[in-house]
Amino acid sequence: MSGLDEAVVKGAAALAAQDGEFRLVAAGWTGALGLVTDAAAWRIPVTGGVAEPAESVERADLVPGTDVVVITASAASWQDFLAVVPRPPYSDFFGAQRGGRMDVAPLIADAARHNAVRRFGWLLRTAAIGESTDWPAQPRAGHGQHDQAVGRYVHLDVAGESHRIYYEQAGRGIPLLCHHTAASDARQWRHLLEDSRVTDRFRVIAYDLPFHGKSLPTGDRWWESEYVLTRDTAMAIAVALSEVLDLDRPVFVGSSIGGMLALDLARYHPDRFRGVIALQGGLRSSGGLDDEGVARMRRFRVAERLADPALAAARMMGMMSPTAPEASRQETMLHYAQAAPGVYAGDLYFHSIDHDLRGEAGAIDTSRCAVHLLTGEFDHTMVPITERAAAEISGASYTVMAGLGHFPMSEDHAQLMRYLLPVLDSFVTA
Repeated sequence: MSGLDEAVVKGAAALAAQDGEFRLVAAGWTGALGLVTDAAAWRIPVTGGVAEPAESVERADLVPGTDVVVITASAASWQDFLAVVPRPPYSDFFGAQRGGRMDVAPLIADAARHNAVRRFGWLLRTAAIGESTDWPAQPRAGHGQHDQAVGRYVHLDVAGESHRIYYEQAGRGIPLLCHHTAASDARQWRHLLEDSRVTDRFRVIAYDLPFHGKSLPTGDRWWESEYVLTRDTAMAIAVALSEVLDLDRPVFVGSSIGGMLALDLARYHPDRFRGVIALQGGLRSSGGLDDEGVARMRRFRVAERLADPALAAARMMGMMSPTAPEASRQETMLHYAQAAPGVYAGDLYFHSIDHDLRGEAGAIDTSRCAVHLLTGEFDHTMVPITERAAAEISGASYTVMAGLGHFPMSEDHAQLMRYLLPVLDSFVTA
């Protein structure tokens, strides 16, 4: 395991000078990157998006500012970050910052700078290890080959509003209804829709919430109203979709907001679903918010409504596993960058405020609706939240998934299937 030293820093600077992604996302940046450890500090000049040779500097010379980004961590944290297989929360600089192990200053408010800093961290790890840390990509289909998934639109009347919902389906057997994460869409499930180990036994259906993906808003003058996802609306859409598609007690699987929704459905609609699989799920994502906490969350949502979706997308990298295939992580980020402004903020209302099963978990009857909790280890803030849910839901199964983060189905399908297939098997043999 290597630590941060001059050879590693200069090696990363040399890689960045030639790296296509760094030069693309850093284009227009003239300033510097600073790396600070217990005993030393380095400055990597960046001119027009091109990294230059690193130089040793005094700590006092590295003052964070508009064009200077400084990453500070202890020697031990740098060593953990530069491991071949880093442990949570060292997914990238921002994942480590989220876990309280690194400091990135100043706050980066644009997607390009965020991605440039993130990419340099990846190159720093490559320089330390001495070889590429990329992992195998997903297999590619042949020329002219069609996917087995077929997409359609269906109209749903929910709570007095009409919605045109897009969904894709493949396979036959037990219905498996798949829900995406906040501000994304059903493309996250594309690998599951093509996996014969699943589609030979399950009718897999992945849908886009209204305002997401291809489920375009259809309400009168929708552009004049704030998009807000509520628990009741999310549940009503899942139930209505099950009804109009004539699904016989489907299994419901979702991640993030989908994982939270899975537990709501188990609590309030247990007889409509034979079981739920909550990826990154819990009773309450934000803990016990007091009035001021709720007010802070609302202020954050206002800011997110005005933010560039590409910045929200850039932040997602810090919630994924660094051992997941690079192409899959980039694709997951792309989904977020294509979201409409305000959608991420509207989904956060459900995820962080309206979803709250504290005091209700004991009423979930797993003999009527089975509950399985699966959480990726690199989504480290969710691990204790899911653990508490497992402790309160009698009969629920719970597994921490090694080598996975917040988006298991899109960041690393192959790794997810190590954990998901046994759960799906349990429904076939029940």
